Order: sequence, then C-alpha cells, then structure tokens
Amino acid sequence: MKSILHEILENPQFEEGVAWKQRNFKANEEIVKQGELGETLFLIEEGMLRVTGHVELDDKKNMQTGICDLEKGSIFGETCLHKPSPRMTTVIAVTDGYAFEVNGMSLNKFLDTYPALGYLFYKYLFEISISRLNKANQRIEHLMAWGLKVHDIEKYL
Repeated sequence: MKSILHEILENPQFEEGVAWKQRNFKANEEIVKQGELGETLFLIEEGMLRVTGHVELDDKKNMQTGICDLEKGSIFGETCLHKPSPRMTTVIAVTDGYAFEVNGMSLNKFLDTYPALGYLFYKYLFEISISRLNKANQRIEHLMAWGLKVHDIEKYL
C-alpha cells in the first residue's frame, strides 16, 4: 500500500527539487547528527539506517547507543515539520540506499493548503509516534527489570 507521504510527493503542487529531493547514501554515512539544526524529514526508499544516541557515562567516557534500525517506508526527522529544530538522535546508514528528503516547512504549508491530505498525514504520523512510544516503554521496563536483577533487589523486599 502506498503511504500518504508518497501520495504527497507525487502531487505536482509539491515540486521535486524545491520541496523535496532524493538523497543517496552509502554504508556508514552519517545522515543526520544529534544536536544539529534540522529542517528536513526523511522517507527511506531503499537501504537500512541505524538511529543512535549519545550517552555520557562519566566525565571521560562516552557511548554511542543503538536505539533502532529503520528500513524502507520508515520516516524520521519529523520534529522539524513546523520549525527547524535540533536533531534528537544521530542516524547512520547501515547499507547503501536512498531516501526522500522533504523540507519540513514546505510540507507544512502544503498540508495547510490540502487539509484532507494533512489530516491523513498527521493521522499516519500519530500512529508512528504511538508505536515508537510503546516500544520505548517496553525497553524502559526491560531495563528496569534488568537493573533490579543486577542489584539483587529481592534481598530488600
């Protein structure tokens, strides 16, 4: 099934080269970097990307943690839809591939002009957000359980 974002990209009023472009990437290439100002969101068309975060363990130790992998059809970078905003994570290519890079402000204006498509797009984005939130909650629960086991919390109960 074609995504609502594909439908928007195919609309002649949403011009390639102005509102969006194809972005090719190679394995190990950094697509976005945590903390940099982002103005675009991405729809992966081919390849696999890894979302990572930066964690400081103490004054001298830092760690790049893997959060999840994204494949064809995945969207990321959507926090820039209404205004440029700092990237929350780093995204690195695992394999060669390409994505559609969409200007957030152009998409926002387009969705205001076509509210029916806007509704469908935001509904789709909401579903993605809920799915990510559920996965994050599960990870937190597993980490908490692991921490309790490691610290042998049962001896305190």
